[in-house]
Amino acid sequence: MKIFFRLSLYLLFSLFALPSYAEHTQEIKIAYLTQELQVPAALSNLEPFIADKGLQGALLGLKDNNTTGQFTQQNYVLKQVNVPLAGDVSQVFTDLLAEGVELFVINLSAEQLVQLDQINNHRALLFDVATRADVLREKQCLADVLHILPSRAMRADALAQYMLKKRWNKWFLVVGNAPEDRLYAAAIKRSAKRFGMKIIAEKHWEHSYDARRTAQSDIPVFTQVDDYDVLVVADEQGLFGEYINYRTWLPRPVIGTQGLVATAWHRTHEQWGAVQIQNRFKALAGRQMQEQDYAAYLAVRSIGEAVTRTHSATAKGVKDYLLSERFKLQGYKGRPLSFRAWNGQLRQPVLLAAPTSLVGAPPLEGFLHPKNELDTLGYDQPETKCQ
Repeated sequence: MKIFFRLSLYLLFSLFALPSYAEHTQEIKIAYLTQELQVPAALSNLEPFIADKGLQGALLGLKDNNTTGQFTQQNYVLKQVNVPLAGDVSQVFTDLLAEGVELFVINLSAEQLVQLDQINNHRALLFDVATRADVLREKQCLADVLHILPSRAMRADALAQYMLKKRWNKWFLVVGNAPEDRLYAAAIKRSAKRFGMKIIAEKHWEHSYDARRTAQSDIPVFTQVDDYDVLVVADEQGLFGEYINYRTWLPRPVIGTQGLVATAWHRTHEQWGAVQIQNRFKALAGRQMQEQDYAAYLAVRSIGEAVTRTHSATAKGVKDYLLSERFKLQGYKGRPLSFRAWNGQLRQPVLLAAPTSLVGAPPLEGFLHPKNELDTLGYDQPETKCQ
């Protein structure tokens, strides 16, 4: 009888306590800002266009944050803003600032990101989940932007570390016509110089993108150069790179933007608890997790980690904690992730993946650094103008 009486009192107290809990719950507002994309011409029926890359990762991060928030009296709210194709992203961002939003997940191009940073004027913290531009990490430094995806330099260094380990030191570089291809090629050349590789030949792809003609005649003739160990492709749009493998004049592996690729995330990754998040994401989104999904997930989880530890949801409070040595984030890659204080880049292993298998996760053993081995990937502090 006494036990029943005490249980009744506990339940009664709990009911009266619920409004008090709600009153003291901290609400954290996050805006997810992106813009509709023009659907590109289909390069392959095997790779459908994914319109919500990034958003689903942010939603999974939000779910994880609110799971913790039930115990810390914190509620995370994600405002999804998808600007129409012809819409004004800058105006939408300005309106969100006027509403008092201080935490943004930005899934936009590098040019748009720079524009928003100029408008921001230190009022909000922006998590960049889409760009890989080295210039934003090395020269054109954005004080209130944290970059989640690995830069091109980080990707190229990851490939170079593995090539050095295999002693595949002679490279044949093939570059596409897009501006992004030239930027990737520049990162490859930097890494080759940094790790003592030799680019024995460089050619620019100027042939037809017709797969049948390319496979039958163009590639075997195009790839007749001096002996090399690997062919490095710079084709970020995927216009021709997939056709090169198995069709070169010499039997050599293909790496770069096709073949063996360096990426933040890949469907073949299963170590360090990755299977669990892969399955959870697929249950939520109905598809495989992409790089931008992973980046958006990390952005939202970083916010959750900072708010949980500091109880501050302001841009300054979150930024100060994330750039401190206290911040460590589980990223399902075997090492704790953190931000480089000088340029806002997220330190992380870079996955080396073939289409159906994970090959490695640099930095590899033997590549040392005086402070953090993750800083062997990409521009280190002495190499950048960012402070």
